[in-house]
Amino acid sequence: MRSEDPADLAEPAEAEPDDGFPKISGKHVLQATAGLTFAVVLIAVGLPFFAHTGWDQIGKHLGLLGWGASFELIGLLIVGLWLYTFTLTGSLPGLRHTRALILNVCGSSVSNVLPGGGAVGLAATYLLARTWGFSKRSISTSIIVTGVWNVLARVALPLLGFAALSTSDNALPKSVRSGAFWGGVLGLVVLGAFIAVLVSHRWTDLLGRWLDRFCGGAVARLRRGANKGRRVDLHGLLLDQRSRLSVVTRTGWFPMTVGVVGYLAVYFILFWRAMDAVGVVLPLTNLFAAYAVGRLLTAVGVTPGGLGVTEAGTLAVLVAWGADKPAAAAGVLVFALFTHVAEIPLGAIGWLAWWTGPKSLPTPSLVPTPRGH
Repeated sequence: MRSEDPADLAEPAEAEPDDGFPKISGKHVLQATAGLTFAVVLIAVGLPFFAHTGWDQIGKHLGLLGWGASFELIGLLIVGLWLYTFTLTGSLPGLRHTRALILNVCGSSVSNVLPGGGAVGLAATYLLARTWGFSKRSISTSIIVTGVWNVLARVALPLLGFAALSTSDNALPKSVRSGAFWGGVLGLVVLGAFIAVLVSHRWTDLLGRWLDRFCGGAVARLRRGANKGRRVDLHGLLLDQRSRLSVVTRTGWFPMTVGVVGYLAVYFILFWRAMDAVGVVLPLTNLFAAYAVGRLLTAVGVTPGGLGVTEAGTLAVLVAWGADKPAAAAGVLVFALFTHVAEIPLGAIGWLAWWTGPKSLPTPSLVPTPRGH
């Protein structure tokens, strides 16, 4: 799949959609192999290390997971993925929930295979949305808004965990308190910057002029083909994007919030049920805090989707609170299987549905652009 230059997002849509499967290079294969290998090593070595136990004991608790619990966890996974479609449809006017589900599983499956695969997942999102007729501007606006919503939700979780444990007899570990604090600081910075761009035309104008002055030349040199060397109107692009962000946020904030909150809430229920199925006994407040730490660690890009890093961190928190060590190790492994690994075959189904489904030519953006932009 060809990548788009930043300036292309500000130009009119072409007559033809970007079609075909994303191009997979040898570099991608090597990255996927290296990342997954590292994740497997982290799990194979890290889980017994942090749990101070062996795989034979962990296996006994894995054996407690029956068919009934497995179907329950699969059902919760599907419900969570479906709820997230509200975030996508709210950020991309005209997108149907079925296509939003395809968009979600396709992007997640790619992200779960490659280290730092979020960028490739965004490229997959762009590809699919273009072949369904959405303009470049609408897609870029959707990506920005959903990114901000996800960051705010994930950094807020540790703070909620801290609040939930404030009346508990079990104190929150120092490392978790520190992570919650800095996560909250990061969330406030992101929220403040986002609000500043939305409410202040003057600040956006100043930022656009600064980018034009100091970054315009570098962006021009990075462009390829016939556009190489042509300067990009970063100032105009930023002002245009601000207008679109304002419209989408004003009209779509409620379904986007419902989608993100509902998705994370259902995944916590999945986490709780996975722990219960393998014999982890802890108060719900402690389980929620451990889950919040794990969701924050998914942003660590050294392995695909933070696999291995997330499980090790979550396990360390559970063990610190006195959870049965082999059971806790089995629990985080089951949760990873149903939320990370299971999304890969679901993504394959999504890619097949996209490939065999109807395509359409890109159309003008459904997000209105105010006069003067």
